[in-house]
Amino acid sequence: MKNVAIIGSGPAGYTAGIYAGRANLEPVLFEGLESGGQLMLTTDVENYPGFVDGIMGPELMQVFKGQAERFGTEIKTEIIDSIENIDGGFKLTSSKGEYEFKSVIIASGASARWLGVEGEKELQGYGVSACATCDGFFFKEKEVAVVGGGDSAMEEALFLTKFATKVYVIHRRDQFRASQIMQDRVLNHEKIEVIWNSTVEKIIGDGAVSSVVLKNTEDGSESELNLDGVFVAIGHDPNVEFLNNFVELDEKGYIKTGFTTDTSTSVPGVFAAGDVADSIYRQAITAAGTGCQAAIDSERWLDH
Repeated sequence: MKNVAIIGSGPAGYTAGIYAGRANLEPVLFEGLESGGQLMLTTDVENYPGFVDGIMGPELMQVFKGQAERFGTEIKTEIIDSIENIDGGFKLTSSKGEYEFKSVIIASGASARWLGVEGEKELQGYGVSACATCDGFFFKEKEVAVVGGGDSAMEEALFLTKFATKVYVIHRRDQFRASQIMQDRVLNHEKIEVIWNSTVEKIIGDGAVSSVVLKNTEDGSESELNLDGVFVAIGHDPNVEFLNNFVELDEKGYIKTGFTTDTSTSVPGVFAAGDVADSIYRQAITAAGTGCQAAIDSERWLDH
């Protein structure tokens, strides 16, 4: 039975690997079939401290991964399918086998919901984004659109007004589901224009976003809107399917933490870090911070 398993390979998982490795816990990190998490979809990262000129998202994750390996983290390219209690620890099952650990750090992240339209995947990182806080800076003096009608869409739109000359909010209905205060701020903002009863059918661009095709949900008519960026704000889904309610989740489906320490879950010896337990900040640096906390919490748990 090994000391600690880390499930997930974004900033939280790799940072947990760095700290657990330096504590001589010989952690095993299950990175899934694709390493790096959401940052693999981001081109330029300019808000992570230490990189004056910015760094590409995938490159930053390679740096994290190399540092975790340097301190002895064993990285397995496997997906964990289930986790269960056993005497003295936990059994993790993947398609390649079964493993036993004394403690577990869950850092499986959250996935942005996408529109699933033509051009979206090809232009991710080239004008299509799911994070205004991450990418808004690149749209200075440009025109952008936010797709969505909830609080997160309102927040994204208001944040983007700091950079863009014009922000369209595209919503498929004739009213928002966001809180009234957020709706009022958006509807009264001089830089924001709302396009009601409309869906994005296609994102157009050759190497960068140039326009979107909109469809009116009432009469079915289509129109084209010239844009430099599209921010999809229709929510995130925490990656918790494999847990099968093994730990307690909050009302949004994120892992509930804070039972005995900041990263502790409802199951003693199981900790959660990063976006799988964070529906608010969702930043690389906050994920890395909780990865550090989870590793320290795990080390103390193993010592008790």
